[in-house]
Amino acid sequence: MKAQLIELKKRIALIDLQEKEIRGEIAILIKGDKTLVEKMKIVSSIPGIENLTAVTIIAETNGFELIKNKRQLVSYAGLDVREKTSGTSVKSKPRISKRGNRNLRKVMHFPALAAIRTDERFRDIFLRIVSRHGIKMKAIVAIQRKLLELTFILWKNNSYYNSEHEYQIIPFQEVSL
Repeated sequence: MKAQLIELKKRIALIDLQEKEIRGEIAILIKGDKTLVEKMKIVSSIPGIENLTAVTIIAETNGFELIKNKRQLVSYAGLDVREKTSGTSVKSKPRISKRGNRNLRKVMHFPALAAIRTDERFRDIFLRIVSRHGIKMKAIVAIQRKLLELTFILWKNNSYYNSEHEYQIIPFQEVSL
């Protein structure tokens, strides 16, 4: 039993050392590219998103190279809402599709929780959704989606996050026939 415990502690120490080496290699790669350093600062200015999260988002999306708009990014991450319907007999609750990049969804979870805790705007959105639906996870997924969209917008516009910025919400207008 003690031999197994000692062996497990050695493995943990080795994994910690490898993690430290990988983080160092990532930092060296980022420092080698001036534009990437600036983009990393922009993405890291968003509440809840730190360097490792920013690196993962940039790596998983290839620097948003092939992504044209927010909807495409949300669909790529699998955070888009899908509803199964078939005539009048089959209708299910809307759910996120989960058809996209699992790593992006995983990496956005804790930043969403941190943003809810630290930023007033995200906390208000969270509380509004929870009060409306009563499901906290639904609100957390909505914050994940908003953070991902915000990351994309700031990356494309080369601008830092500003908590004082007033976002205009364009209301949905029904088309009359």
